[in-house]
Amino acid sequence: MELYRPSDGALMNRSFFERDPVTCARELVGCELIWGQMSSRVVETEAYAEVGDAACHTFFKPSARSFVQEHRAGTAYVYLNYGVHWMFNVLVKGAANGFVLIRALEPLRGAKEMALRRKTSIPTTLASGPGKLTQALGIRRCHHGIDLCSLPTQGFRIAKTPVKVAATVRIGINRAKELPWRFVMIGNPHVSGKKARQG
Repeated sequence: MELYRPSDGALMNRSFFERDPVTCARELVGCELIWGQMSSRVVETEAYAEVGDAACHTFFKPSARSFVQEHRAGTAYVYLNYGVHWMFNVLVKGAANGFVLIRALEPLRGAKEMALRRKTSIPTTLASGPGKLTQALGIRRCHHGIDLCSLPTQGFRIAKTPVKVAATVRIGINRAKELPWRFVMIGNPHVSGKKARQG
């Protein structure tokens, strides 16, 4: 497994996302997402592979396959799920192409703004799910296709300290549910799902 080794405290550059989606999904847990004046710790992700993954958009959406071909690694892939919630993904292109879905965040800065958007003051529910986090951060269609490796106000910062990560099966999907491609920070109360929170 190829390890990403950035300079200390640096925002991730494109090389982090020029690997396979499973590796990226695991290593994004614990990293910091910078989004304007807000920031959050990534505590849950899911990997999706371009080829052979029946749950990935590329399996049944020609537009998703075109997106992979036309954009660079580290590009935001944002879509509306069931006409209700925006989903925030990052394009990965390396040994295998695919996406990493950001499933849950732990707010670090800007929690008041997130609470106003979410209409709740409970910290552990602000971004404890893929639809919740996009609402909390204000992520929507206009962010589809932005480069997360070139904007100083929108991108990821490498984890400052190591975290314990558990791999589980993906949730909230009907296909390829058996793949252990969901990664959670063990014991973190901000992840989605009761079992994950128990560590």
